[in-house]
Amino acid sequence: MPDLIRDALALVAAWAGRPVTYTTIKGGFSHHIARVETEDGDRWLLRVLDPLIAEVGLGIPLHQEIANTLCAASTGVGAQVLHVLPGAVLLEYIDGVTLDAAAIRAPESITKVAAACRRLHAGPRFGNTFSIFRKLDELLAVCRTHGLTLPDGFTDRLPVVAEIETALAARPLPAVPCHNDLLPQNMIDVGTEIRIVDYQLSGDNDPCFELGDIAAEAGYDPDQVERLTRAYFGDDRHAARVRLNAIMSNLAWSLWFVVHHGLVRNRALSGFDLDAEATGKFARAVRDLDDPSFGRLIDGRTPPTS
Repeated sequence: MPDLIRDALALVAAWAGRPVTYTTIKGGFSHHIARVETEDGDRWLLRVLDPLIAEVGLGIPLHQEIANTLCAASTGVGAQVLHVLPGAVLLEYIDGVTLDAAAIRAPESITKVAAACRRLHAGPRFGNTFSIFRKLDELLAVCRTHGLTLPDGFTDRLPVVAEIETALAARPLPAVPCHNDLLPQNMIDVGTEIRIVDYQLSGDNDPCFELGDIAAEAGYDPDQVERLTRAYFGDDRHAARVRLNAIMSNLAWSLWFVVHHGLVRNRALSGFDLDAEATGKFARAVRDLDDPSFGRLIDGRTPPTS
């Protein structure tokens, strides 16, 4: 057991006033997660934060992640924060179904995901901002500093990133408190609603990036993007903006996996191919950049769907 987990568990036992047992939960790539239980049947989730993750650009500073987790908890979307420990948080254990990409593509899930995002976005502002363009710059700098291998052809696509940023900046939306990393496994369906966990990359941001990131992670087709956009905004006038942000999600997070593989390494799930994930995300971005409809997206017009 890593020292930071052992030390955090000792603090949890002292806080609870009784012995605790723990079960490591696999599913995260970065921080250490464990289900903590007592003989009386109480269950909590312990999230122990690794400083290396923020140091290499894979997350926000730990104090900011904890502060944002508290903000998200106040909305009822995030898990309730029971106790803040040095470098760790003890959270409500959410009983529900952790979602996957197939589940997120279901029409009823799209509606619940949009509702969860609206609730989070209407909550207290976070203490930091987030830009997927600056994050891409940061991760690219880390890759170059450490000599990490980029997906083949990545630098050839960098000019279009500036083109996308210019197009989005011409029609800005107010920033709201966003999760910014809504892969399906960060959403838990509790029946009547979806809860959102893991605020490692959270910050105030364009709400269309939140939706675009969901679309990228769940593999939405254009019809599903429009459905999500309508569920969130009430209409689909921002669908092109969401699709551009989905491209940026795939571009930037491909580098996230490159950095993780190169500098963190042993934190990956057993059997998970980080290189393949980076390559796959970049390939999906290239597919969308090379699609004939891309020019219409830049112009702010949603191409007709078949």
